[in-house]
Amino acid sequence: MNKKLLVFTDLDGTLLDHYTYQTDDATEMIIRLKQNNIAIIPNSSKTLPEIQLIRQQLNLNSPFIIENGAAIYIPVNYFPTQPNGTHLENGFWVKSFCPNKDHWLGLLKDNADAFKEAFQSFSDMSVEQLAELTGLSLENAALSKQRQYGEPLNWLGNEEQQEQFTNIMVELGANVLQGGRFLHISGHCDKGQAQAWLTEQYKQNQMSIDLSSQPNDIVTIALGDGKNDIAMLEQATIAVQVRSPVHDFPELTRKEHVFQSNLYGPAGWAECLNEILSSKLIY
Repeated sequence: MNKKLLVFTDLDGTLLDHYTYQTDDATEMIIRLKQNNIAIIPNSSKTLPEIQLIRQQLNLNSPFIIENGAAIYIPVNYFPTQPNGTHLENGFWVKSFCPNKDHWLGLLKDNADAFKEAFQSFSDMSVEQLAELTGLSLENAALSKQRQYGEPLNWLGNEEQQEQFTNIMVELGANVLQGGRFLHISGHCDKGQAQAWLTEQYKQNQMSIDLSSQPNDIVTIALGDGKNDIAMLEQATIAVQVRSPVHDFPELTRKEHVFQSNLYGPAGWAECLNEILSSKLIY
């Protein structure tokens, strides 16, 4: 292999099973990627502490993207020099793309009164309620509530109400994304924008280390299952849509270098990566 591969992956419903949150069916592929020095980069709606726990469990040391592209966390000294536009935070170089959660909570409080019966906000749920709703353990539910940049909503209303609500939020400057379970209210950031920025850091550092390398020597593979993964799937060199047990494949604009798994969740994740690693696309 003469190109550097980066694997950007959604978590819930993709690398993590939709129901059990386990990665068992992907274990062999994770080992294979590590043995070949291929970075596994979480690109998720999950929070910083949630992803830190998963990185610890899977023994990952790569950068990661939190809360639907709101911020990128790069371990200090992962690259030879600190990327421009980042700040130091608890052992990470951090690049932020949007305002913090308090801004969006204020927006909801002041403008969504007509829809108060149509959604539950993460901030208004107890840890116990969230655990029951998601199937997470109490510990993991507590971690998922520690959001910094956006606010997920459990939508209870109908589609017409959701469209009306979305239009109002968008007019007020919010970005509204439908994830695997929740409707996410945040700034104008997305997984694709963050992925593109981080890929550029890899390109710049690759070229500074190896003067013979070219920007196109980096191949990005993005894997996801939900609508909030569309931006990252469209942006990557190779897109992988992982089959979900609860919804159809979201429609993509691109038609080339798109893989769709037959299997669900982490099994589908491993299935498609195995096919890609055996193909000529990465050589």
